[in-house]
Amino acid sequence: MTFKRMILFSFLLIFFISGPYSGYSQSKQYTISGKVLDDALNVPLEYATIAITSPSDPEFLDGGVTDINGEFSIKVPPGVYNITIEFISYTPKSFKNKTVESDLDLGNIKLGISSSSLDEVVIRAETTQVEVRLDKKIYNIGKDLTTKGGTVSDALSNVPSVAVDVEGSISLRGNENVRVLINGKPSALAGFGSTDVLGQLPAEAIDRVEVITSPSARYDAEGTAGIINIILRKDKTLGFNGSISTNIGYPESYGITANVNLRTDKYNLFNTTGYNYRSGPGGGNFDTRYFQGDFGRVLENRDYDRSNKGFNTNLGMEYYLNDKSSITGSAFFRYGDGEDITTNLTQKFQNNALAQETLRREVELEEDKSFQFSLNYVNRFNEEGHKLTMDFQYERGEEEEPAFITENVRINNTAEENPFLASEEVFTKEKQNEYLIQADYVLPIGEDSQFEAGFRGNFENEETDYNLNIEDEATGRLVRNDTVSNIFDYTENVNALYTQYGTKFGDFSFLLGLRLENTQLKGTIDTEFSEEDLVNTFGFEIDTDFDNNYLGLFPTVNLIYELAETENVTLGYNRRINRPRGWFINPFPSRASRTNVFQGNPNLNPSYASAFDLGYLKRWDKITLTSSVYYQYETDAFERVQQGTGEFFEGIEIIRTIPINLATNERIGAEAGVLYNPAKWLRLNGSVNFFQFKTEGDFNGIDYGAKNNSWFGRFSSKVSLPANIDFQTNAFYRGAQENAQTQSDGIFSLDLALSKEIFKERATLSFNVRDLLNSRKRNSLTTTDRFIQESEFQWRERQFTLTLIYRFNQKKRDQNRNRQNGGEDDGGDFEG
Repeated sequence: MTFKRMILFSFLLIFFISGPYSGYSQSKQYTISGKVLDDALNVPLEYATIAITSPSDPEFLDGGVTDINGEFSIKVPPGVYNITIEFISYTPKSFKNKTVESDLDLGNIKLGISSSSLDEVVIRAETTQVEVRLDKKIYNIGKDLTTKGGTVSDALSNVPSVAVDVEGSISLRGNENVRVLINGKPSALAGFGSTDVLGQLPAEAIDRVEVITSPSARYDAEGTAGIINIILRKDKTLGFNGSISTNIGYPESYGITANVNLRTDKYNLFNTTGYNYRSGPGGGNFDTRYFQGDFGRVLENRDYDRSNKGFNTNLGMEYYLNDKSSITGSAFFRYGDGEDITTNLTQKFQNNALAQETLRREVELEEDKSFQFSLNYVNRFNEEGHKLTMDFQYERGEEEEPAFITENVRINNTAEENPFLASEEVFTKEKQNEYLIQADYVLPIGEDSQFEAGFRGNFENEETDYNLNIEDEATGRLVRNDTVSNIFDYTENVNALYTQYGTKFGDFSFLLGLRLENTQLKGTIDTEFSEEDLVNTFGFEIDTDFDNNYLGLFPTVNLIYELAETENVTLGYNRRINRPRGWFINPFPSRASRTNVFQGNPNLNPSYASAFDLGYLKRWDKITLTSSVYYQYETDAFERVQQGTGEFFEGIEIIRTIPINLATNERIGAEAGVLYNPAKWLRLNGSVNFFQFKTEGDFNGIDYGAKNNSWFGRFSSKVSLPANIDFQTNAFYRGAQENAQTQSDGIFSLDLALSKEIFKERATLSFNVRDLLNSRKRNSLTTTDRFIQESEFQWRERQFTLTLIYRFNQKKRDQNRNRQNGGEDDGGDFEG
């Protein structure tokens, strides 16, 4: 049986197995029905609860929830009942002593916002709230003023446990081996194996962020630190509504994003389209002292002038086949056009005297396009959660990066003539194709148990064509350098089956799962280098045609004990994998300068980690506390190390940075977060994370073992002033840290924001400053047996942004109510 037929057979089997559960017969009873509406907006309230009790005995007899149209239908035997309709933050409505001797239609039931809870609704919508599930924490971003006009990366930098460094790299609890998903799946919105695109998408697109430090078996085992799942907005309100956001900033930036939604009884049509331009000046200084070579000290002063234009659109429609099943199709397209100009002024010293000064200028253009098509089918067999979900996704991306590099000698105090510094032309072209097929089946067993099973296949191919032309000194023509030019074809195929079971015994719940994954990492390198040349160039043997298969079992255990309604303890265990990808594998160098190169390592093996997490949550009237301690043990962990190559350019040794597999990486840490609302006008939010990691291992006879303690913390305050004005402050500090070779100083940043509601709360005008003190700079000291280097690096300077958001057919209160309805249904959450 072929692989495709096996998948088809599995899907059909699930259909046949689940079919008998989708319908059942009942004895003749009478129906109580009605429709629940918002009294002011006259729109349906989905998930309103209906409770049916006996007048003589208040014990709950039966009940249900309203559907997407606000309607409910409940069968009961003949009798006399009390009927109560409730919805969060609305005033309940009751019907007393209703005699049911035939079908009873209560008609339209209108609920109004409770005056006592109106302020609470606004608070919940505008501050980051946390929900704890068996396998994750969910942070509702709310109206974070400091990210208005910003990007998804900016929004993530304000999520507890998550940190975004000065170069945009995302880490979870200090670990960069984190998997980023969009709506629960790998996506072109997050880039192909990269998070660069998140720095271009608007923050307003986010509904909530799920921080999954102990992922259940339902999730991909990739990412030893865990998973960050970004859930994008998708409105549930009937009719036509939406919002338009515009922003302008300094350094020069501007953009416009429109979110529109049209919903009827049969379909939901949604679209997000945006255009933005951002400039990003930055810079760095590098002071390197060499122990050998013609020059004992080299100073480099780099200036970065980056600009990027981006267009993105996401168009989709959800069609309701019936009241229990729907199919959703969506297409996403993104286009980027960027220009990076890097100027590198290098000063070389002999005996503390300036001997030579050169100016290197690199102009790199970047044009990239991504397309994604996805199809989703959901069949809810009943209201108890029995359902089948099937997904198909196809992505294609293309990226072209032409670059031209010139370098000239400005000062030469050596005895030699001015050296010839050849101009270089680099052309990089990448093509990516990725397919995803997935099926998830959920079967509730009784009231407190649930069984799940599923399959996911992810098939990705990436081809990188790297071409280097170097100026010939005799002719002045650009000639192809065959020793560096190459084509790297890389394929990653992952097939996974999983099953999990969860249940609840009183106040105790557990979720046990097992995931089986087969990983194929395959690559070919088309180069004119011989094997001997490769060994001489890279310092180790390289397999130019590799095909590696890894089969692994990944168990998960998640436990939760409810100490009280507002207090619980969680315990989680999971095994994870970190697969080497992209530029970590490609062995041909990319160069920040002629003497500093980064080089991938195709000999990298996946690393595996086992992680334990013990958490505690407590809610009081105005305070929410979340805390946890965690431990992780990783084998074959990745580490980037710097080594001298023994090769020299104009008297300076060429330094190579390369990723390697170390023996182990052991991490232990603790974190705590507090959400405090002492008054209606004041909201406070703080978190801190302490961690220690210890690495052991050697490479090429050098011991790279290290032990480091570090921490990071953030604090946010939001003050509601008269006249619909809000003021927000966000502060972040990342403590000093070090690895086997590099010590990095702590980094502090401060963001401020001010906003005002205008046009009867249909629009919001906000102004924010990111990195007010211009202090997001990385200062490092690297020490090796060949050199010592001090450096300061700043990826992006202080940013000022003015943003206007206008909502049509959608007041601020509408958004609050919609969020209470539960937002996007990502399916399958088991809470016990």
